[in-house]
Amino acid sequence: MLRRLLSLALLASLTAACSSTRYGDPESVETINIQYGLSDLQALSGKMVDSMIAAPQLNYFMHPSKDGGDPRIVLLMGGVENRTSEHIDTQGITDSMKSKLLKSGKFRLTAGDQGQAEIEDQVRFQQGSGKVLSETAKAFGRQVGADMILYGTLRAYEKERDRSLSTLGTKTENVDYQFTLDLVNIETGEIIWADEALVRKTKKSGLFGG
Repeated sequence: MLRRLLSLALLASLTAACSSTRYGDPESVETINIQYGLSDLQALSGKMVDSMIAAPQLNYFMHPSKDGGDPRIVLLMGGVENRTSEHIDTQGITDSMKSKLLKSGKFRLTAGDQGQAEIEDQVRFQQGSGKVLSETAKAFGRQVGADMILYGTLRAYEKERDRSLSTLGTKTENVDYQFTLDLVNIETGEIIWADEALVRKTKKSGLFGG
């Protein structure tokens, strides 16, 4: 009997040690650890886009006389400064916001640094390679100027409560992510819209946890 129990215990440990891979729902909340992840990106960018699209002050900048009757605001996506202690690719935040802003129908977006570098290379190729019909070759000086620029900051505030008798040996870690954005009129320097989004993550570890 003892030998059988030992065999079953060994089999269970070997099964647990085996690795497995499966697909998950990227829209579901990810809670593997307390660090910044995809769920936080979706929550922060989604809240800010909804707030920006609903801002009534933007209506003052949308009028049919602009650019041949197109009332949409021409927007340049600036950067998001990472002031957390984590290595976070904040470009992912702006990329997520970019697609949502375009779908709203209120904005046109101009190319950022990467796009401008690609455009410059292509225009120089069309103008100087001799491989493109001159009638269709594009030239510098025809881009649409942005009306506004959007930029912001990501911060993290960390707190920790160590194990004690009062907590029954439980350790608690909190991280509050604060995401702020400013939308600025390029011509006047005025901040047209500003908001913040907050996400709190909590990790509790038992007496034998990490």
